[in-house]
Amino acid sequence: MKYKHINIVARDWKALAKFYEKVFGCVRVPPERHLSGEWLERGTGVKDAEISGAHLRLPGYGEQGPTLEMFQYSTNKKKPSPVANREGFGHIAFEVQDVDKVMKSVLAHGGKKVGEVATAAVEGVGKLTVVYVADPEGNIIELQRWD
Repeated sequence: MKYKHINIVARDWKALAKFYEKVFGCVRVPPERHLSGEWLERGTGVKDAEISGAHLRLPGYGEQGPTLEMFQYSTNKKKPSPVANREGFGHIAFEVQDVDKVMKSVLAHGGKKVGEVATAAVEGVGKLTVVYVADPEGNIIELQRWD
């Protein structure tokens, strides 16, 4: 068994992909996908499913590393505003060298603050500096640095 990808359903997959490329150095993996058909409808459980998007290789894992699958359905369902303690998938995390610098980059590229930068000693692990931010579509991102 091997971890493969995580999916974000975007309002505008191209704009959101550019955000992750610019801020986190994700790399687009060809080909761009435009998928539809009975197989997709059956597999996703979405009637008349049509999706477009691409995979973005996550930083730090090389050519065969896991990806962030950025898809947009021809018809998306709206989501409630994200909060860190909502049940289900909560956030994606990136380990960074400078939490403040990357947070500023997130904000400069259309993201938003969710929390404040905080530092704590985690017993048996080390010193953690962390903050939650959100991408331009409201998906929560954890920025962390361990010392």
